[in-house]
Amino acid sequence: MIHEISEIKLLSKEIFNEIISVRRHIHKHPELSFKEYKTSEFICSILDKHKITYTKNIVETGIIAIIEGNNPTTKTILLRADLDALPIEEENNADYKSINLGIMHACGHDVHSASVLGTAMILNKLKTTFNGTIKIMFQPGEEVLPGGASLMIEAGVLQNPRVDLAIAQHVFPSMEVGKVGFRSGMYMASTDELHITINGKGGHAAMPAEYINPLNAASAIIQEIEKEFPFYFDEDGVSKNSHNHIPTVVAFGKIEGKGATNIIPASVYMGGTFRTMDETWRAEVKEKIKSIILSVCEKHKATADINIEKGYPFLVNDIELTARCKALAIDYLGKENVEDLPLRMTAEDFSYITQKVPSCFYRLGTGNKQKGITYGVHTSTFDIDEKALEISTGLMAWMTINEMQ
Repeated sequence: MIHEISEIKLLSKEIFNEIISVRRHIHKHPELSFKEYKTSEFICSILDKHKITYTKNIVETGIIAIIEGNNPTTKTILLRADLDALPIEEENNADYKSINLGIMHACGHDVHSASVLGTAMILNKLKTTFNGTIKIMFQPGEEVLPGGASLMIEAGVLQNPRVDLAIAQHVFPSMEVGKVGFRSGMYMASTDELHITINGKGGHAAMPAEYINPLNAASAIIQEIEKEFPFYFDEDGVSKNSHNHIPTVVAFGKIEGKGATNIIPASVYMGGTFRTMDETWRAEVKEKIKSIILSVCEKHKATADINIEKGYPFLVNDIELTARCKALAIDYLGKENVEDLPLRMTAEDFSYITQKVPSCFYRLGTGNKQKGITYGVHTSTFDIDEKALEISTGLMAWMTINEMQ
């Protein structure tokens, strides 16, 4: 039985107020990556309330909920939400403002969890009308390496029953509420962390013959890397950074040298990020980065300790599944409310899942310029137009139930 859109939309309206309440509770009580203990307990309480079976304490705070339809072994679809918040002090004045000092749901994971709970409620009500199994994954630690998705995969989330397809969403504050966005194929970048310590020789700043200034080497390294991987704007004013037509970003966001106005430090720490969309090129760039650092240090009579910590792989959306999901979104929301997305150099640990099973990762519009809801993720004033919660629960349910046919 293929359900009518009106039926799914009615169910999403019926649970809308509850989902708002769930989202606000999670937002008000944020927890950092891999410490989402109370968040996990709260989600379990909602699953209990709606009589949805689950297994908890996976990677400590992760949860897997199961909704079995008819003939549950025919097909399994994974829906994913993330639980963790960010170390940001919230500056909003809403009633649901974070009460945990220095912690905030500034990336919308409260929205993801509440939305997927709502989708679970809808699908649970309709479970006698479709074949297969819905597996719902609430994962810890999306924001920090090694990424909770990778750990849950190791714990067997894609097995027993084996997952055939996976779907996830992410808030998109620059997109107006009521809209969603899709991109087939390559979508988001891999990400590696750069941790570099430049070792020189400390001393009194007034006596340059007696020290080797690691700050000079650090600044030269940044300049050489920018020459190798230049940043520019295309003819449409869109920011680009590519090498051999492969999108590439190498950037440093932190330099720490504990000297003073007249003290040259013995060492300098540099922290940065490297992102791209090709695994062979990814390995080559790491060697290029090391070569540049060592060459510059040799010129400055310094040495370097280089640690490039491997992060998430690139995220690739299955072409056929994404095309089907996009078509279903057009049916549900109208063609004018479904957009095509450009490549992004941001990263996402759902990428681990996209590397294992055919997947669709799409964007949910959460902004509202008229209401002043325009602030981006990872900012202290991020918030959403909560109308997005009604759209997100119903849309994901609509896509999932049609994929179960």
